[in-house]
Amino acid sequence: MTLAPSPALLLRDVRPWGAAAVDVLVQGERIAAIGAGLPVPPGAAVEEGGGALLLPGLVEGHTHLDKTLWGLPWYRNEVGTRLIDRIDNERAFRHASGHDAAAQSLALARAFLATGTTRIRTHVDVDTQAGLKHLEGVLRTRDAMAPWQQIQTVAFPQSGLLVRPGTAELLDAALAAGADVLGGLDPCAIDGDPVRSLDVLFGIAAKHGKPLDIHLHEPGAMGAFSLGLILDRTEALGLQGRVAISHGFCLGDLAAAECNALLARMAALGVVLVTSAPPSRSVPPLMACRAAGVTVLGGNDGIRDTWTPYGTPDMLERAMLIGLRYNLRRDDEIDIALDGVTRAAALGCGFADHGLVPGSRADLVLVDAQSVAHAVVARPARRLVVARGAVVAREGVLRPGLPGERAHGTA
Repeated sequence: MTLAPSPALLLRDVRPWGAAAVDVLVQGERIAAIGAGLPVPPGAAVEEGGGALLLPGLVEGHTHLDKTLWGLPWYRNEVGTRLIDRIDNERAFRHASGHDAAAQSLALARAFLATGTTRIRTHVDVDTQAGLKHLEGVLRTRDAMAPWQQIQTVAFPQSGLLVRPGTAELLDAALAAGADVLGGLDPCAIDGDPVRSLDVLFGIAAKHGKPLDIHLHEPGAMGAFSLGLILDRTEALGLQGRVAISHGFCLGDLAAAECNALLARMAALGVVLVTSAPPSRSVPPLMACRAAGVTVLGGNDGIRDTWTPYGTPDMLERAMLIGLRYNLRRDDEIDIALDGVTRAAALGCGFADHGLVPGSRADLVLVDAQSVAHAVVARPARRLVVARGAVVAREGVLRPGLPGERAHGTA
């Protein structure tokens, strides 16, 4: 059994973004019309909204589908506290356990879809021990879920680029094999030669015409130096609007004047910032970023893996955690947290046709909430999820007909 869009679908009495109640007509994969009292086309399916809140499909801007242990027995975490400890431990664990990135990424992608996440950017480890094994697994998930969920893959050198000779060639092969984005990692702290590291990285991206998404965990002055080099190359190579900085912890360490100068450059170059708003690190100043014109989007980072036992595939929860980390209390401030996993995330990742206007892709999430802020704080079950015009989930349970249901159940 397979799922496909109905010839027409009418959602009656729903409140887009919490506004006045309207009807939403979906035809094929697109929103065809929004308005009060829309007529029911012949043969259309009708869903009664009962005044529920309507959101566009949620967007996960930064996760690691290939790493997750979602649905597997509990992993006892006894890893050291340094970044390199976690990197080395994970690589050894996955090699020894025969970790199946295809099965695990599919399990997590399904769980994301059940909670209304229809677009995902996932970083996938590429290194000299595993080669392209993990990427190949996630590409299978990307293709299997493509009728309902758009997944971008980032070829990510988690173990470093220069410090593991042969990684550059593997990243080149990963982009040739179908990875959508080139990832990078801490050119000072991991590679120890930021100029050469970034030259190699940007050279690979330029060869394939791919955007970049660079993990920058480096703190303070070190991170600011690396960020400056990244911005220099973005400008010199004409990559405006094609570069993302994930984490950017250094921006939370800097004096306001230095931080604001970097934010101004980022805004001018269209460099976006991705945050998981972790409680244990300095975080970029959200309101200052937005005031400067920097697009800020949110993501979970790892979910239930060897790095962390925390995280769930629910972007309303991630919006809530962003709100908590940034002390967002007013309703209009909490709206900003949701923006980071909807509009801003779609914009920052380059996911087209996202939104609640005619012509947008019909990715729709219906929840029982009085307002956007209420939805973020209460995180109610998703009453209905529509993906590319097809009803794919009710009350958080996926309908039959999606890949992986035999192995992972329907939720």
